[in-house]
Amino acid sequence: MANGYQPGTDEERKLVRKIDLFLMPNIFIMYLLSYMDRTNIGNAKIAGMAHDLNLDSARYSVVLVVFFAGYVAMEVPSNMLLTKIGRPSIFLPCIMFLWGCMTIGMGFVNSYHGVIAFRVVIGCLEAGFAPGVLLVLSSWYKKAEQSRRFSIYIGAAILSGAFGGLIGGGITDGMEGTAGLRGWRWLFIVEGALTSAWSIIAYFLLLDFPANEKSFSPRERELAMQRIAYDQLTVQVDGPEIGHLKALLVAARNWRLWAFTVGYMTIVGSSTLSYFYPTLVQGLGYSSRDAQYMTVPIYMVAFVATAFSGYYMDRFSHNRGWALASWMGLALICSACVLGIYNFVARYVLLVFMAAGLWASNAIALSYASSTFGEMPNEVRAISLAFVNAMGNLASIYGAYLYPSKQAPKYMQGFGVTTAMCALGICIYIFLQIMLKRRPATQKVY
Repeated sequence: MANGYQPGTDEERKLVRKIDLFLMPNIFIMYLLSYMDRTNIGNAKIAGMAHDLNLDSARYSVVLVVFFAGYVAMEVPSNMLLTKIGRPSIFLPCIMFLWGCMTIGMGFVNSYHGVIAFRVVIGCLEAGFAPGVLLVLSSWYKKAEQSRRFSIYIGAAILSGAFGGLIGGGITDGMEGTAGLRGWRWLFIVEGALTSAWSIIAYFLLLDFPANEKSFSPRERELAMQRIAYDQLTVQVDGPEIGHLKALLVAARNWRLWAFTVGYMTIVGSSTLSYFYPTLVQGLGYSSRDAQYMTVPIYMVAFVATAFSGYYMDRFSHNRGWALASWMGLALICSACVLGIYNFVARYVLLVFMAAGLWASNAIALSYASSTFGEMPNEVRAISLAFVNAMGNLASIYGAYLYPSKQAPKYMQGFGVTTAMCALGICIYIFLQIMLKRRPATQKVY
């Protein structure tokens, strides 16, 4: 497949620009809307949903957990289905349209059990998006091109964290009582409608796999596949190459899968601290609304760090393990310092740098796993990427319990566990950096 391929030609650069144009802005917006739909329940709660539907603390915790239970359980099956269909341009917009409709439905629920039902369905539908995007990106870009693209992808989640709460507050306050509906109901209706509307646009923009992308010329498809083959990655062909069960067993026997899974779990588990940014910032003496504004610098510094890291990691792609250990080392130092520092201004500064280290690590970890899994058979790669992402998101289930309100304002348990997870993550990624040099994936020992 790579015969006759010459890297770095003008033709290739033109093709990469075209791939970027079709994929990156679209994926950025899709993930931004996905993340907002996932987290708008918190804004709705503050805006009166908890009172109207009688959601006490225990019930609200269940509402959060059922979403991620479905989300984690369905990630691997969703990517299995995607490899069988072979058309991301159909599969991803379809599930996006459906979860957008379910989000709109959330605006009309009148009971606790209704909220549970909608959250379960939304979690199951959104489960296919993130691993599907990981598979698409890993199918179009060479190893040394992926860090920058994954940074753009993660950047959408960071910006959602920075401004999602402010946008949500604007909707709930500005539309309170419109057409006889509470503002929190309009939040679900408006954001769900935006999601469903964009899914229709996404259908016309999103690419399939290099082998079956109909909007590209035969020469462009050939060059796209040559690029990937030259980089010792596999490409999607018509239908899966091996059966689902065999692919699952092959993935499970790969030690790399388990190392990347544990490493990513430490990153996402440490990042659950973001749930408590407003609470910690309130300790500076700001009101609830002003505290929301004070979380914006935390996310913006993280956005800059992630973009900077992604750009340079494509130039030094063979040192991703060292970069991950360094970023997580920064997060570890900040977390350990917070354990002994109770001045809120100092804690705020430490949180800024801690968030930067964790978000930058998130993007590098995904590109590191994607490039390492790149030479696997397509369905094995799909399962492996989905498994890493799914296990990482387990943190969204147990992470909320790391910072119980009774431990405010010190949160010794939360920062203690976060420090330990960062230490474990550093060990895992140093191990991967060394072992992948000795036993590169191209040896196909899986």
